[in-house]
Amino acid sequence: MTVTRVAESRTEFKLKSLPEDAISSVKFAPKSNQFLLVSSWDCSVRLYDVSANIERHKYNHELPVLDVCFRDAVHSYSGGLDQTLKMYDLNATTETVLGDHKGAIRCVEFAAEVNAVLTGSWDGTVKMWDSRVPNCVGTYNQGNERVYTMSIVGEKFVVGTSGRKIFVWDVRNMGHVNQRRESSLKYQTRCIRVFPNKQGYVLSSIEGRVAVEYLDSNPEVQKKKYAFKCHRIKESGVEKIYPVNAISFHSVYNTFATGGSDGYVNIWDGFNKKRLCQFHRYNTAVSSLCFSHDGSALAIACSQLDETEAEDPKPDDTIYIRYVTDQETKPK
Repeated sequence: MTVTRVAESRTEFKLKSLPEDAISSVKFAPKSNQFLLVSSWDCSVRLYDVSANIERHKYNHELPVLDVCFRDAVHSYSGGLDQTLKMYDLNATTETVLGDHKGAIRCVEFAAEVNAVLTGSWDGTVKMWDSRVPNCVGTYNQGNERVYTMSIVGEKFVVGTSGRKIFVWDVRNMGHVNQRRESSLKYQTRCIRVFPNKQGYVLSSIEGRVAVEYLDSNPEVQKKKYAFKCHRIKESGVEKIYPVNAISFHSVYNTFATGGSDGYVNIWDGFNKKRLCQFHRYNTAVSSLCFSHDGSALAIACSQLDETEAEDPKPDDTIYIRYVTDQETKPK
């Protein structure tokens, strides 16, 4: 496959005032490519104004923060190792504790369809919270396995657990699981993202593979599913295989970006099974990715993760904002 390599250029820059430890999650605001939320192992959540390249707000948890999301332009939710879900009002700079889990909160997502917050925890449950009052409205068992990753688009809600199980829910009716699946990848699940058109999801593992899955159980539709190898580097005859840590969909073109512990970001056309391009190699593992709502910008978080060979000195934790082009993201 020919690879279009894209070098660092004026279309990409580093954010200033960065967290002091590994970056766990980057999320753009729902209707803006100006504001970015960042959670970190330094126990902080930060809001950046990307266009001015300044940190606007910062608040803290007692322990490392593992995920963060926006409800709307002025409210954020965050959770982490302190097992506590916080809501922060970015206008009033006030925080509210909504509740907690019995284990670390690994994932936080806002379900606009039902105006609720969803948290996935290492305690083996997902909880749903009313976004207006500090009130848990439901607790849902995920096979008694740690929740590692979650994704929601519209009513479609997909959860991936430590034992390679996949649970497909409808947030409008959480009384039962719609589908229980096993990952088609042999190794531990790292990230899941639902297609913008809700027809399926993309899943990545720690073993340099990505699977494209479809939700419709019709055998004709199931024939379209496939998996491919990526984030592997051959050096002096030896192939090194890296975890695929992050996936983000381009909302306009339905293409998606993957980020790996090899320090690369690839853009894929999942429907035509093609790699569109690969960016230059970043300074360390790519830990999180997020396209802005209009697909014009991609936030790329780079942090050394546990499984990458410890480098001395440790590379800086960095966030790049890249303004992407149609050439990089549009199906050919």
